[in-house]
Amino acid sequence: MRVSGLAVAAGFAATCVVASFASERVQSPAAPRAYGPARIFLTAQNTDSRISEQASVPFEELVQPEESFPTIILDASKTFQTVEGFGGALTDASAETYYKMSPEKQRQIITALFDPNEGNAFTLCRTNINSCDFSSDIYAYDETPGDVSLEHFTIEHDLRFKIPFIKEAIAASGGHIDLLGSPWSPPAWMKSNNDMLHGGVLLPQYRQAWADYFVRFVQEFEKQGVPIWGLSVQNEPMAVQRWESCIYTAGDERNFVRDYLGPSLEKAGLSRVKLIIWDHNRGIMYQRAKIVYDDAEASKYVWGLGFHWYVSDTYDNVRLVHDAYPDKGLVFTEGTVASFNRNRLGDWRWGEQFARNIIMDMNNWANGWIFWNVLLDERGGPNHVRNYCMAPVIADTQSGQLHYLSSYWYLGHFSRFIKKGAKRIVCSSNTDNLLATAFVNPDGGIAVVVANFGDRARDFQVWLDGKAARTNSPAHSIITMVLR
Repeated sequence: MRVSGLAVAAGFAATCVVASFASERVQSPAAPRAYGPARIFLTAQNTDSRISEQASVPFEELVQPEESFPTIILDASKTFQTVEGFGGALTDASAETYYKMSPEKQRQIITALFDPNEGNAFTLCRTNINSCDFSSDIYAYDETPGDVSLEHFTIEHDLRFKIPFIKEAIAASGGHIDLLGSPWSPPAWMKSNNDMLHGGVLLPQYRQAWADYFVRFVQEFEKQGVPIWGLSVQNEPMAVQRWESCIYTAGDERNFVRDYLGPSLEKAGLSRVKLIIWDHNRGIMYQRAKIVYDDAEASKYVWGLGFHWYVSDTYDNVRLVHDAYPDKGLVFTEGTVASFNRNRLGDWRWGEQFARNIIMDMNNWANGWIFWNVLLDERGGPNHVRNYCMAPVIADTQSGQLHYLSSYWYLGHFSRFIKKGAKRIVCSSNTDNLLATAFVNPDGGIAVVVANFGDRARDFQVWLDGKAARTNSPAHSIITMVLR
């Protein structure tokens, strides 16, 4: 049986539960659950399969798997972190591109990205506070020098494209989008270099005003019907960029959270908003976590740490932060394929890069995964510094054509089947040729994702509670196996 690439397995309700980050393994009932035939959804290179349902595979008795046959061993009685969701960034660039398309194409885009039944069901997303490189212009919500009381604060800029786009996404998702707000830079007048670009630091005399700025951002967006799930302190706080950027040492970030941002959110009644530190690469994430979390007064305000994939993989660092601070959350907050190339829209490696990172991050205790722009135009923008990138969906605003990259389909193998509130379970592979992860959803169903990055097909089996289901993984493919 084959279903449309934009269809999701029927019966998967997006049940939301409150996430928990306790490190203790939760024991399920002793009696194993009996699962019916496994449904198989496949995306494979050099085929027409795009999240396409294949023939179901029955579970058959198998007391003892052989070491020689590729086997993925599941144990649903051992559960780990809780999933917050999967999604991408709703930037100015994505919003501007969206509104350049025809109404018919807009409906296709919004459905493909956010619809829980016919699309990728993205539910965990990010947006920029003030401008970022993926904005057509440089702007702040308060550009009046010295306005520490924020009398001139306004989100009028975002009311034209970004907020309407976000509201359409929320509606298409059924109201289930959790939104993370991240600043690339404070207003120029708050910084040492009097410039939103090229680094600089937040001036001491404006720390309270900047903390109040975060509060106003949350309040003004929520007045527009856009709830804010979380805030990160600063996007990439160790990078001096030719676009919007601002530098914080770990000590700077700790002090700002402890003395200004945390207390300001609490005073405003916004303690429910999840505060995320770092929001930069995996490389030194442990050091950044240690400096903040070892300070009890700063740590009490922080929900968790965000990280990106640039510079190095170093997946072990994600696990080390969890192991040292198991009560804190971990979210991948940005990743993209840089250097837009129109001639490589069909490159299969984009999807494989996403899958490898998602599986490795989630297997190392990440609670959620947010890629960069959900949508870009035919140049990989708009972008005011020509820092053009790839996105899972490219919309040609000249021809009206939509391009769904391999990354779109690979992302869907996670976001369509692994729901908010799901818990990771034991997923142990006996082969280096298949990379896998598995989760039990709030409704009790299990989603197993298996990726084959090699040049040859692989027979394999999934073993659970004395039974096994055998299937085949084509070369350069990804499979989601659904057990109910």
